[in-house]
Amino acid sequence: MCYGKCARCIGQSLVGLAILCIVANILLYFPNGETKYASEDHLSKFVWFFSGIIGGGLLIFLPAFVFIGLEQEDCCGCCGHDNCGKRCAMLSSVLASLIGIAGSGYCVIVAALGLAAGPLCLDSSNQWNYTFLDTEGQYLLDTSTWSHCIEPRHVVEWNVSLFSILLALGGIEFILCLIQVINGMLGGICGYCCTHHQVRTCMKKFNMTVKITTPRQNHNLPSFHCNLYILLVLICKTLY
Repeated sequence: MCYGKCARCIGQSLVGLAILCIVANILLYFPNGETKYASEDHLSKFVWFFSGIIGGGLLIFLPAFVFIGLEQEDCCGCCGHDNCGKRCAMLSSVLASLIGIAGSGYCVIVAALGLAAGPLCLDSSNQWNYTFLDTEGQYLLDTSTWSHCIEPRHVVEWNVSLFSILLALGGIEFILCLIQVINGMLGGICGYCCTHHQVRTCMKKFNMTVKITTPRQNHNLPSFHCNLYILLVLICKTLY
């Protein structure tokens, strides 16, 4: 597997995750499928931060499509080296990864704050407020207190479920973008596809001992760089 194929796998996964983030964020505007609470501004302020739509959604689409298109990308080449343009493209994907890290990080932070503050709801005193704001998130472990929110019905379950989904999806997006930072740097340094010959060449540049195992030869285990590459391959195969 090449670094570019691994990047494409990551990109395809990010597209699916971004769509799920957008859907989860939109559902937060309609507790129990009702629209009146959004029009009356009776929703948590963290819903209006668009963490899933912008952070985990739109800002993730950019790096995702960059990763998917890396196999066709060729930054124009340079210095007469056939693979130089591919290396340039792989290194440029690191910048796109940083945008994805920022977007997913924003999604995770807002989702965590939304969970900690709890929903805006009508309590027993007939007032709209953040009933669980002073509990510092402890209400999440004490489901018996969720009935303190009278309206919207089951709003606590609604908010906890969707903000938890955004938190999980944003965390996965963050990890995938971080993996692509490593993948892009390795692809930029060692070439677009890390074949046995290219790995040997790359390792020699860093004065490392190259030891690659082949089916009919008895060599020692690969060195650190090869192990890291194999780890990226396994992660991508699992996701794909």
